[in-house]
Amino acid sequence: MDKGQELASRKIGWIGAGRMGYAMAQRLLKAGCDVSIYNRTRAKAEPLIGQGGKVVDTPRQLADMDIVFTMVSGPDDLHAVICGDNGLLSASNAPKLVIDCSSVSEEGSLRVREALSLRGSNLLSAPVSGNAKVIKAGKLTIVASGPVPAFETARPYLEALGKGVTYVGEGELARMVKICHNVLLGVVTQSLAEITVLAEKGGVRRSALLNFINDSVMGSMFTRYKSPALVNLDWVPTFTAPLLRKDMDLGLSAGKRLGVPMPVAETTRRLVQEAIDAGHTECDFGILLEMEAKASHLELVPENIAVDDGLS
Repeated sequence: MDKGQELASRKIGWIGAGRMGYAMAQRLLKAGCDVSIYNRTRAKAEPLIGQGGKVVDTPRQLADMDIVFTMVSGPDDLHAVICGDNGLLSASNAPKLVIDCSSVSEEGSLRVREALSLRGSNLLSAPVSGNAKVIKAGKLTIVASGPVPAFETARPYLEALGKGVTYVGEGELARMVKICHNVLLGVVTQSLAEITVLAEKGGVRRSALLNFINDSVMGSMFTRYKSPALVNLDWVPTFTAPLLRKDMDLGLSAGKRLGVPMPVAETTRRLVQEAIDAGHTECDFGILLEMEAKASHLELVPENIAVDDGLS
């Protein structure tokens, strides 16, 4: 059986067609998978019908799938689509494997894992790193934890979603990795905001500074694909400040529980909160750049130039 036949051999359910979920489900469809999709707002999922997907009205209707992916906003949403009225487990049967790609707490994930286990289903925690544009470029990365046999079943589908998947062990270990990742995301973005404003106040164009950083040992996939937004002040959301605050809170809570001081993360969390308090709740978290500029009495203007995001 070749890879395409293997991917098409199981019926896949997908719960959550937001910015990330939509692009991920779309990628599985392009790989030849048989995918049925549920989204709370049905209209957002319906364009996937023209790409070979099927759309259902409740998670309950996905109970006869072989594998069900979930990509939702938080632990309450995850519990609702799995355990709630018309949730996945409200039917008489249940899928053998649920793969949750959401960013939720270890506690929220464990609650769902236990409910699934009572029905003979496995949960693979598989949070992701990237945004919709990264998914389309085939550079999404995934960290996974759970039973080894469940991971081996899921592996070809996870690999079809992007660049690669890292298995880190049993239980909820992937949640810890993703929390650490997103704390770093906040800290790096705030650091980029500070040095970019510092350079501009010193007379250096943002595009010039970021071009140098991206070509240096300090450059990364993240600094490259964030550079166009920072240069042109494009705050179309890929990830919002409230979502970042949620993950910073999870990280700081873990640090407190495990006795790990996190002073840099604490400062970053405070600055993210200031952006939220200023009303920046629906735009991209890159707005931290403008918050830093305002604190520095610097008026930013878009440079309106093409900047390579490193994804093409």
